[in-house]
Amino acid sequence: MRLHYLQHVPFEDLANITIWTKKKGYSVSTTLLFNNEKLPDINEFDWLIILGGPMNIYEEDKYPWLVKEKRFIAKAIDNQKIVLGICLGAQLIADVLGARVCQNKYKEIGWFPVSLTQEARKSPIFSSLPSNFIAFLWHEDTFGIPSGAIRIAETKACANQAFEYHRRVIGLQFHLEYSKKSISQLIKYCPDDLKEGKYIQKPEKMLSQEEYLKEINKTMNLLLDSIERLS
Repeated sequence: MRLHYLQHVPFEDLANITIWTKKKGYSVSTTLLFNNEKLPDINEFDWLIILGGPMNIYEEDKYPWLVKEKRFIAKAIDNQKIVLGICLGAQLIADVLGARVCQNKYKEIGWFPVSLTQEARKSPIFSSLPSNFIAFLWHEDTFGIPSGAIRIAETKACANQAFEYHRRVIGLQFHLEYSKKSISQLIKYCPDDLKEGKYIQKPEKMLSQEEYLKEINKTMNLLLDSIERLS
């Protein structure tokens, strides 16, 4: 299996997904969009993972590579690739599929419980996950659910936390792949996001939840294994 991922900033990488791919023996390649690297041929990979980033999906003037990235995502979906978008990546998929992306009522930054919808319990991809689990979140925008997709998960602060489209395209607003280093990097490079808010946790609280790091890693492995079985 050949996995390719799109990275938007130096400090948000594949994180613990790398551990999973090494156990599986998959080949992994990347496009560093912030370095204006060339996107691969569509036949060079089986899975596409689109990572997070601090930019918004509509900032094409500031980040012109977003235009090519969106076209590339659309092509990957049309070519029946497995496509997994995380945070910004999920918002980009939603936009490509015609759904609205806009500012959420609340910023969510920190560890929060995620609940699966009733529809998710019928999904071959998500039915292996617990009905309720902890995830890490760092976002201010939210996506609509694309036409033809299933709304998969929610939190108290944000109704649309995940969607599944045609059992091959998955969008997650939350992070399961993060390590402690991932969170430390966000705190370092995105300090302006950490103003007081109802759903914004203090850096020391985010970094002290070692048990949550183990939990999200287990949940991530369950999810990736389920996607793998369908690919």
